[in-house]
Amino acid sequence: MPVPKDDFDALHPCDFYTPAELLDDDRMYTVYEIARLLQDLDADEELDPETENVLLDWAIPWIMFHSEDLVVAEPRDEEEPGYYGVAEA
Repeated sequence: MPVPKDDFDALHPCDFYTPAELLDDDRMYTVYEIARLLQDLDADEELDPETENVLLDWAIPWIMFHSEDLVVAEPRDEEEPGYYGVAEA
C-alpha cells in the first residue's frame, strides 16, 4: 500500500553510478559483484543469500539500463556466471 511522503524524515535523489564510475576499465565483474559495488561494499564481501537477493534486485535493472555502456563475456566454465565490463568509448 502506498504511503504518504510525509511519513519519511528525508527523501533523497534516486541517483546511481554510471558504469564508468563504478567499474574499472580493465576488469570484468559478475552481477553479484556489481550488486555489492552499487551498495558501496567490497566486490567480494560475504553476504547471506537473502541480502544478496535484495542487492540483485537493484543490480539487474542497472545492468539492463546501462547495457549500451557495457560489454559481456561468457562464463569461463559452466559453474561460473557471466561477466560484465565497461565498453570501450
